[in-house]
Amino acid sequence: MKRNLTLCFISGLIFMSLFGCDKIKIPGSKKTEAAAEAKVSPVIPQVKGEIVARVNNIPIGLDDFNQEIEMYNANVPEDQPELKITTREQKISYLKNEVVRRTLLYQEALDRGLDRNEEVLDALEKTKMQLLVMELVKQISEKADVSSKEVEEYYNAYKDQLKEPEERQIREIIVASEQDARDILIQLLQGADFAALAKVNSRSPSARDGGDLGFVKPGTKSTQFDSVAFSDSLETGKISSIFKTPEGYCIIKLEAKRGGRQRSLSEMWDDIKKGLIFMKQQQVIEEMIGKLSRNAKIDIYEGEIK
Repeated sequence: MKRNLTLCFISGLIFMSLFGCDKIKIPGSKKTEAAAEAKVSPVIPQVKGEIVARVNNIPIGLDDFNQEIEMYNANVPEDQPELKITTREQKISYLKNEVVRRTLLYQEALDRGLDRNEEVLDALEKTKMQLLVMELVKQISEKADVSSKEVEEYYNAYKDQLKEPEERQIREIIVASEQDARDILIQLLQGADFAALAKVNSRSPSARDGGDLGFVKPGTKSTQFDSVAFSDSLETGKISSIFKTPEGYCIIKLEAKRGGRQRSLSEMWDDIKKGLIFMKQQQVIEEMIGKLSRNAKIDIYEGEIK
């Protein structure tokens, strides 16, 4: 059942992609064509590649069929690779049990005049609009490119932010009052064991582990915690001064660090270039929209929006 539902969903996506507004004029069954023969000559679809099947008067080309298989496979969930169509036998089965059956239903829909249904025509027009906008955006943005100099300049400007995420192993002691925290800090400065004091005094759930939070990343806890725990001045093996967090008065100890390695330009090259190209594409699109808006008459009736 799960496999069938997945197949239906993927096939639906492919159907919407391959049978868009520009292909609605493909002729229907023999009954449909005969009914219209006296009025207009049938529009024969352009077949790409060798014909692999013919359903009444609709031919199915090999190139279009292979494209559909590729789209199908691209939409298969990563955790279900067994659903992909890879063998000749699977392709033939898909042709017979999906493409041919769909084409038969398409012809029957035309015979019933569903292509003239107002709701269908409205949906097709909206889909046509979306496809045309997508194609326009593709055409005006596909020429955007980025030079090597631009990639290097971006890396040099932001390389500190392109480091691997740093993690720090932290122990904490959290108490309710500042005075309690001061008493504990004095004991720590005199050489008391941090983990032992945490187990006895800390109100945090980490107390049972001697205050050990394990390796944490910035953002795991409060901003007050991050400003101390990830400070450059806090050295490995050292304890912090007292600071206040939403949980109470806190003292921490930095046990270890890992990560934070500076990534090289060669490592980041592809990601930076892709990001810069995307930014340029967005800029080109915004510039065109701005130009079109200045030359257009646009009326927005906010009062009609309930």
